[in-house]
Amino acid sequence: MTMRLHRLTRRQALSAMSLPANAQHTSTLTSLPLLARGKVRDNYAVGDDRILMVASDRISAYDVIMTQPIPGKGALLTQMALFWFDQLHDICPNHLTGDDPLSVVSDVDKPLVQNRAMLVKRLRPIPVEAVVRGYLAGSGWEAYQATQSVCGVPLPAGLVNAAKLPEPIFTPAAKAEMGAHDENISFEQTVAMIGEPLAVKIRDISLQLYDAAAAIALSKGIIIADTKFEFGLDSDDQLVLMDEVLTPDSSRYWPADQYTLGSNPPSYDKQFLRDWLGTAQRQGVPWDKTAPAPDLPADVIAQTGAKYQEALSQLLA
Repeated sequence: MTMRLHRLTRRQALSAMSLPANAQHTSTLTSLPLLARGKVRDNYAVGDDRILMVASDRISAYDVIMTQPIPGKGALLTQMALFWFDQLHDICPNHLTGDDPLSVVSDVDKPLVQNRAMLVKRLRPIPVEAVVRGYLAGSGWEAYQATQSVCGVPLPAGLVNAAKLPEPIFTPAAKAEMGAHDENISFEQTVAMIGEPLAVKIRDISLQLYDAAAAIALSKGIIIADTKFEFGLDSDDQLVLMDEVLTPDSSRYWPADQYTLGSNPPSYDKQFLRDWLGTAQRQGVPWDKTAPAPDLPADVIAQTGAKYQEALSQLLA
């Protein structure tokens, strides 16, 4: 199973390396009932026990979905998630069924699913984002400047932006409704939400997953500054890694050869888009970080797609 999945991932990824001209903003499958649409993925019911997750080319920033999609992004995200599920399956079981997503849709729907879908087990989601930080960046850097801690985890004095932490820290967040911001919470709040045994298990497994992934990525010249994992429980109450994993949508990817203390390197993730949005606002394009988002220029769409493409290419090199 593992070797077959790894070969399939690499072959599919190579076919996805060249971003197509046409983008899929929203899937419209006719052979399966729609369960929900997220910021990126459209989920379809496959019986009572499986879900077909179709990754669109939508992209969001500040929890707002941009009007223009990034062509080919969904295929790249799917191949990267499959790569990481394969690499990390010994640490925690994941939601993949091992079945071909094309096997559950009609011939008409297959072009909408090809290379951008995962057929997964239906789980009971845990309402906590399992965030792990190995470096000080983003909201973690902001929190540290104010309190010298992140999500209740005290840190040494004198750290600067982008500093590597003495050891990775678990900084959970409570999942918010669609369109709202996740809320950073302490480990104690996590325990209150889901109970201590499950909170401890999620924390410990998340740190193991991050350590393993960070080492693999660094060997490819990529620093994973931080990431978030999502978990669910199966019918036997077994903890299962679900949704996406270690993609540029859920992680902060930095090129190791451009890393310097004091500032964030030019990342492989959607930070490029966030930076452009901030620059556009300073140049007189008003946006209050609520929908609708400003239109994205063609060069920003192309360069954002290239960042995702470069990350996958480097991982598979």
